[in-house]
Amino acid sequence: MYYFDYNEPVFRPPSEARSLIFQITIGCSQNSCGFCGMYKMKKFRIRPLVDIFGEIESIPKSHRDYVQRVFLGDGDGLVSPQKEMVAILDKLIETFSNLTRVAVYASPNSLTTKSLDDLEQLRQKKLRILYFGLESGDAETLKLVRKGFEPNVMLELCRKAQDAGMKLSITAILGLAGRERSAEHASATADWINSLSPEYFSLLTMFRRHNDDYFNLIQTLSNGEVLEEALAIVSRLNPHRTILRSNHVSNNLHLAGSYPKDREKIVAQAEAALTEGRKHQDWFNLIPDYEEEIF
Repeated sequence: MYYFDYNEPVFRPPSEARSLIFQITIGCSQNSCGFCGMYKMKKFRIRPLVDIFGEIESIPKSHRDYVQRVFLGDGDGLVSPQKEMVAILDKLIETFSNLTRVAVYASPNSLTTKSLDDLEQLRQKKLRILYFGLESGDAETLKLVRKGFEPNVMLELCRKAQDAGMKLSITAILGLAGRERSAEHASATADWINSLSPEYFSLLTMFRRHNDDYFNLIQTLSNGEVLEEALAIVSRLNPHRTILRSNHVSNNLHLAGSYPKDREKIVAQAEAALTEGRKHQDWFNLIPDYEEEIF
């Protein structure tokens, strides 16, 4: 839904396609990860409440009853001060009578700014799901990408959010470690997810977007090697009640299902894709060329 001018580009998770988006921050508070080019064109700032409230109030009254979900951008909206987050959520609840859920991107940096009580308070005010970029469960890979946090620290931060009743949607990136640590990246990522058992776990594939310097640090996986890494992850996954998706546009292999119920089906689909891929060696050995040219 578009009612006002956004500070472009605007990113949101696929599952927020029908949500009304308000930018409560511009850019990302971390914005130093070598692999990520999402917000390289933006200088991070927290928007004034008066501007955010003005945008909320600008939604025509005749449209407000249709708003059931809201997504708070940009890349790390949760880093906003607690008092301001509460005020924004209260304003959303007051304005949209049929509001069922508010969502936001969360980074390890922003989760360090919120106590368990803070998160519980936000959940009571309908902030129900956090989208969190793990990227990898492998400590060496995280150092290479300059994530800034160890995997065990991110695990404890995410557990705090779970303890507060928040749903978590975790993302990891196929091909992030290159050939050098593909096996370690796959196994450590699966183990991390098994330890947390988030509600949702999504895979996307490493692609070019303002991150050529990072690509120069790794040996990029071929199409076939990406399939091998995906199979290594889904074969090792054994979380409790986690929904898996690999439906990003960068992915050659699209998987969907729930663990543990659909585990055998998901693994069989990944194995079948790998078997088929090996029949086409030109494609199998080709380096993926997907990139985003805009922004």
